[in-house]
Parts: sequence; structure tokens; C-alpha cells
Amino acid sequence: MEIQAAIIEFGTPEYDEEVSLRTLVLRKPLGMEFTTEQLAAEFDSIHLGAYAPNDVLAGCLILTPLDDDRIKMRQVAVHPDFQDQGIGGQLVAYSENLARSMNFKTMVLHARKTAARFYEKLSYQMEGEEFKEVGIPHCFMYKNL
Repeated sequence: MEIQAAIIEFGTPEYDEEVSLRTLVLRKPLGMEFTTEQLAAEFDSIHLGAYAPNDVLAGCLILTPLDDDRIKMRQVAVHPDFQDQGIGGQLVAYSENLARSMNFKTMVLHARKTAARFYEKLSYQMEGEEFKEVGIPHCFMYKNL
């Protein structure tokens, strides 16, 4: 399925929709919710949405600059109704192109172990040892842009 990717402005109704999607896909299965402080800290990140036909938010991710060369991809989520349709890959490709246009050299991320194979297929490389984040196994991955 082809998506339309777009930047989501912090604090808008579209942002609220993004938070709901991330809660459904990433937090609820772990018995977690976002705190007001966690969400407030996202004001300076770049929020991207993947829209299916009829402007339905099918997926999202966040980009957070770390320094002049590195940007971190995080909170990647695709709605269960839209999974396994190529939306995540399209959204990641869009985020990489955006990061390149902003002169970042490297995309980094903390991948859930269950998602590492997805990123490997997109040419991300694993580095270092497995670690726990939000109580589940993760690994550090990166891709030179």
C-alpha cells in the first residue's frame, strides 16, 4: 500500500492521534502509558506520519537529532490493521531522505529485538550487546546515510 508521509506538528490534533497510535502499538502491550513529562519532552523532535487513503494515520515515527551528524529514529509504530503492507519500510525510507536533506550522516536507533530483522532488511547494522529498555530486549542499530 502506498502511503503519504507528512510531518506532524507537536501539540496538534494529529499529534494526539499519533500518541494514541504509539500507545496502542508500543505501550499498551507492555502495560505502560506515556507520562505528561515524556510527551512534553517531544516538543523539539520531528514527528512523521504515514497516511493511508482517506487520511487514516497508518504509521508514525519520531526523529530526534543527537548532534550535528547523528539523528535517532524512535517510537516507530504501524497500526495493526496496516501491518505487513510495506508501510513501515516506506516510512523509514521517508525519514532517511528527510534526515539526509537536513545533512545528518547517520541514523541510529534502539530496535526491539523482535524488530531487528526488519531493520537489517533495510541495511541497518547491529552494534554492541543486547540491552533492556522498557523491560524488553533491544539492540543498538545504525545506518550511514
